Amino acid sequence: MKMGFFSDMKAKRAEKKSAKACGCGCKDHKADSASKKADTEAKKTAPAAKKAAPAAADEFVANRPIDGYVPNLGAPKGGKIKIALYWAAACGGCDVSILDADEKVLNIGDMADIVMWPIAQDGKEHDIAAMKDGEITVSIINGAIRNTENESMVKLLRQKSVLVVSYGSCACFGGIPALANLVNDHKEILDYVYTKTPSTASFQEQCGHKNEPVIPQTSYKAPEGTLTLPTLYDTVKSLDQVIDVDYSIPGCPPTQESISQLLDALVGFVYNGVALPPKGTMIGVTDKTLCEECPRHKENRRITKINEPYEVDVDPDLCLMDQGILCLGPATVGGCGAKCTRVGQPCRGCYGPTKIVSEQGASMFTAVSSLFPVLDDDPNCGEDEIIDIMSSVKDPLGYFYAFTMSKALIRGKVKEGGQ
Repeated sequence: MKMGFFSDMKAKRAEKKSAKACGCGCKDHKADSASKKADTEAKKTAPAAKKAAPAAADEFVANRPIDGYVPNLGAPKGGKIKIALYWAAACGGCDVSILDADEKVLNIGDMADIVMWPIAQDGKEHDIAAMKDGEITVSIINGAIRNTENESMVKLLRQKSVLVVSYGSCACFGGIPALANLVNDHKEILDYVYTKTPSTASFQEQCGHKNEPVIPQTSYKAPEGTLTLPTLYDTVKSLDQVIDVDYSIPGCPPTQESISQLLDALVGFVYNGVALPPKGTMIGVTDKTLCEECPRHKENRRITKINEPYEVDVDPDLCLMDQGILCLGPATVGGCGAKCTRVGQPCRGCYGPTKIVSEQGASMFTAVSSLFPVLDDDPNCGEDEIIDIMSSVKDPLGYFYAFTMSKALIRGKVKEGGQ
């Protein structure tokens, strides 16, 4: 399997250079090459800058204390509202995260009847279809739109709901499922999953299907009737690319504090008539980047190699980027409280970009390039060196667009010639 764009470019350039070189592979040439590379790296290492002051502990959303459960809240005066929760293309973590509100989740039972929640309540599509338009006060939808069922259900819930909340990174930006946009079409995915993976390839061979693999079909006529499965789409979309969305809560999954803010807003609205936030509000985020709420001190060291966390002895206080660990904090909106970086793991960008940036991946590329070894005493950083640095990123698209491919300007894979 190919390592990636920069690795391919590096290999091609190496081939061109080898054609011009002696090609002998002698010890003198190897030693000379290694010596030059060591001298270059030593020369390009930047002196440390002044340490940045850590962010105030109580400044950020995720560090604020959670209001406790309101006991004996009881039903609203006008009767219980209706709430629906739906799980589209996602891993299920967002559904489970609702329970992270601890006792406050019991307030949902006080103020609302849950008419749909696939993992907890056996609501049916025909029950929702039979409701009046706007009968559901709020639908909380997590997951990207990957197939016909996802699209049909979210459109139905939009029709029956006063408010729709886009919940979690997959719903907000496409998330991990949207990386499927990097392949040609859904048929390529089905072929790989059911015929190329070691377990499925072995199954197909052992059951005599090697030459004619068995792949799930969208319909099958059984004695009991016709069975159907949803049809996969070639393009994975975020929720707001399919229906109108009132509020969004990013995160993989959303934090306990963001969930609490949502419940507080609903309780205030239902019981006390408190105005809801303006439409389009993204709940649980700040106007700053994650870097600005991360307590690690920054020295703005130059990058000469990208490291994975397991490859270095991580300094518990120093910025991860200063240690050569690729962290998406510079391109990601704050609000999570820097939970990952506080424990030595780099930010993967699940909160999405800041308000002033529409292209998170490109923003991160810019942040990385600003740390290339271009110094006052040596302002030159050649193309070969840039490619050498970037080729150490094992999966650039998967890294820079892990959560936002549906919203990225590139959107997905295209063939040469723009087709």
